[in-house]
Amino acid sequence: MKKPVILWFRNDLRVADNPALDVAVKSGAPVLPIYIFDPLFWTAERASDRRRKFQLESLRDLAQALENLGSGLRIRSGNPAEILLHLAGEFGAQDVYATREHTTEEVQREAQVAEVLTLHLEEGMTLVHPEDLPFELQQLPDVFTRFRNKVEKDWVVCDSLLAPQSIFSPKGWCSDEIEFLAVADDSRGVLPFEGGAKAAHDRLTHYFWTKKRLAVYKKTRNGLLGADYSSKFSPWLANGCISPREVYDEIQRFEEEVERNESTYWLVFELLWRDYFRFVAMRHGPRLFWKSGIKPVENRKGDVGPGASDNRAMRAFESWKTGHTQDAFVNANMRELQATGFMSNRGRQNVASYLVHDLGVDWRWGAAYFEQQLIDYDPASNWGNWAYIAGVGNDPRPNRKFNTRSQAERYDPDGKYIAHWSQPTLLNPVG
Repeated sequence: MKKPVILWFRNDLRVADNPALDVAVKSGAPVLPIYIFDPLFWTAERASDRRRKFQLESLRDLAQALENLGSGLRIRSGNPAEILLHLAGEFGAQDVYATREHTTEEVQREAQVAEVLTLHLEEGMTLVHPEDLPFELQQLPDVFTRFRNKVEKDWVVCDSLLAPQSIFSPKGWCSDEIEFLAVADDSRGVLPFEGGAKAAHDRLTHYFWTKKRLAVYKKTRNGLLGADYSSKFSPWLANGCISPREVYDEIQRFEEEVERNESTYWLVFELLWRDYFRFVAMRHGPRLFWKSGIKPVENRKGDVGPGASDNRAMRAFESWKTGHTQDAFVNANMRELQATGFMSNRGRQNVASYLVHDLGVDWRWGAAYFEQQLIDYDPASNWGNWAYIAGVGNDPRPNRKFNTRSQAERYDPDGKYIAHWSQPTLLNPVG
C-alpha cells in the first residue's frame, strides 16, 4: 500500500473544484485531510470573533462533506510546518498537497513546510489559471483595463472539477469536534451570513435562479440596503467555500437558460478584478504591503512596518473605526462593518478614501482593520484595493479621492441607509 499523503486545507474549504484534493485522491494513496489555525493569522488583532465564527461554520461544513466521502477533517492550532511534520511522522507520510497561495506571509508558510516535507502546490484561487495568461507574469499590465482586454482577447477558463466520489483515509481517521462560536447578530445586517459550501451554493441558487437577480446585477450592484442588491458571494469566495470557476459555470448556464446581457457579463468582470489583484500580489510580493505600495520608488527603510503613530492620527483612526467622524455616510458604513463584518463595495471605497485623503491616516491602518473585521477578507483584494485608493497601487489616476457628500447624495438620496445605521450596534441575544 502507498504511504498516506496529507491534504492541507487553508482558504479552499470545499470538496468540489479543489485541484489539490483532486490530485491527492488521484495519487491512489490514503488521504489525511487537515486544517490548521495558524497563530500568525488567527489572533484577536487580526481576526474578529465574527470572522472566526464564519470560518468555523465553513470547517463544519467541510468536515461533513469529507465524512460523506468516507474521510474526515482534523483541526489543529499552531505552526503548520511543525504540525504537518508531526502528522507525517505519525502516519509515515512524506507528501503534502495544498492550494497555492500568493501573498507574502502565506508563501513564507509554504516555504517552511517545503523545508521539512515534499509540498505539492496546485492553483485553485483564480478564475483564469496563471499558466493561461496571455503574457508572462512580469508583463502584467499596471492597469486593470489593459489586463482585462488582453485576457478576454484570448479567453481560457478551465472546466471546474467535480468532487471525488469517495476519499480513502486510514482506518480510524475521523473529524475532530468543531466548536461553536456564539456571536450576537445585528438584525440590520444585509444577510445572516453562514459559512460553508452548502450555504454558498444556497446563496448562488437564491440569487441566480430563485430571484434571477443576476439579470439586473450591473444596475443594482451599488446598492446599500437589502440582501439582493449584489451577489454577496465574497465571503464564500474568500474562504474558498465556492470557487470562481463554479460561479462562472453558473453564469454561463444562466446566460444559456435565462438571458445574456451586460449584467451577466459584469459579474464575470468582478471575478476578473479578484484575479487581477491576486496576480498583482504574485508579481509584486511584499511591496503590496509597503506604505509606498507597488509604485516605482527608491527602497525606503521603515516602509514595511505598520506605520508610525501619533496622537492626532490615532484619534482620527479611532473616530473612523467606531463611526464617529464628521461624515454621516462614512459613519453609517463603519457601523455596519463593526456590527456585521460586511460592507458594500461602494461603502468600502468611500470609507477608505475618507480615512486616507480626508483624515490623513496611513492607508495600512485601514487595510489592517478591514483584515480584522471583514468576513470576506482576502489579502490580495483587500490590500490591493486599499493601495488603489491610496494612490500607491494600480490606479492610473494620481488621486482617487471620493467626495463622500456627493456619493451619499447619489447612492443614498433619501438618507435611508444613514438612518438605518444611525445608532451603534444593536445586537440580538445569542441563541
